[in-house]
Amino acid sequence: QETNSRRRIPCPLDPKHTVYEDQLEKHIKKCNSREKPQPVFYVQNVNSGPENIGICKEQVSLSSLSKEDLQKLTETLLRVTSGLDPPLPDRKLCHSALQEALNDPTNGDTAFKHLKQQASILGHLDRLGLLGTSHCFVEFGAGRGKLSHWVNIAIENTDNVHFLLVERATTRFKVDGKQKKSTFERLHIDIQHLSLGRVLSLVQKRLPVIGIGKHLCGAGTDLALRCLVQNYSNRVKEPQCNRLKIETGDPTDNAEGKSTNTCPVEGIVIALCCHHRCDWHHYVGRDFFLKLGLGQREFEVFQRMSSWATCGSRKPGQVLNEKRELEETEEHDIDLKNTDCSSEGEQGLALTVEERE
Repeated sequence: QETNSRRRIPCPLDPKHTVYEDQLEKHIKKCNSREKPQPVFYVQNVNSGPENIGICKEQVSLSSLSKEDLQKLTETLLRVTSGLDPPLPDRKLCHSALQEALNDPTNGDTAFKHLKQQASILGHLDRLGLLGTSHCFVEFGAGRGKLSHWVNIAIENTDNVHFLLVERATTRFKVDGKQKKSTFERLHIDIQHLSLGRVLSLVQKRLPVIGIGKHLCGAGTDLALRCLVQNYSNRVKEPQCNRLKIETGDPTDNAEGKSTNTCPVEGIVIALCCHHRCDWHHYVGRDFFLKLGLGQREFEVFQRMSSWATCGSRKPGQVLNEKRELEETEEHDIDLKNTDCSSEGEQGLALTVEERE
């Protein structure tokens, strides 16, 4: 009877859960929602875009535009992109480290899709001469850490390799605890606040850094680029980089000059995804937009139009199936209902699938 009379109240730190009123003081001291001391590598908004620009809080939605407005913006997009270099060739590579897994007949479609993507990323790393000894791989948006897992297998005969797995969310079924030879370290932090120059293991080992990422949605890629290039490379007291290895589509060997490369960031291999989740504040290409006479409004419209390339050719029910697949794999925090996938976004423009793409 005494137990039944006790009253449960919402936790003041997080009202999503409740606690017995007479145990509130004790609970607050150990509640997972309590404010914890930040790690030494936390610097608030260190990788955000500059604050001294006017940011319009009200976002533009395609469905709010008239047919005439959308037609003008579409014409503007075609005009400003007409003089750009053609896109780089789509180069899907593979790597022997994943060959056995790729040939496993027990793989479902989802597992096979992710293995192909991981194999291609490893193939590009190998092609750029980045799978060698004495490196620190920083995996942004690491999730379970599967990409680092495969990189580790690919370089199993090399020494002095360190992995930093950056992930803001609590993750289940992590694979980094099973690694033996290489050192795996998790940084539980949002990329927006990560100062790599303050990570103790990086300071001590002074290894060249290679940034990698497989599902780094939208603005996450912009934040990672600032973290690596602007706020880490510019602060580490090293001689200027001889060559930062980037994918340019040039088939020539990029390993030239490797022995003299003293750049703190030796290479970056990130698979882009979820363009509709980009953000004008964090976007690293903002100066390029402004040079073309475009601003935040055009950016947000083009950002939403980017979903036409994938949504326009889908069959009924396919969007729902893909959303379920993403939820099961826990590898994207994508919200498909906010991507303007429906034909409403076209406002009667009657575009073909090819025109949308």
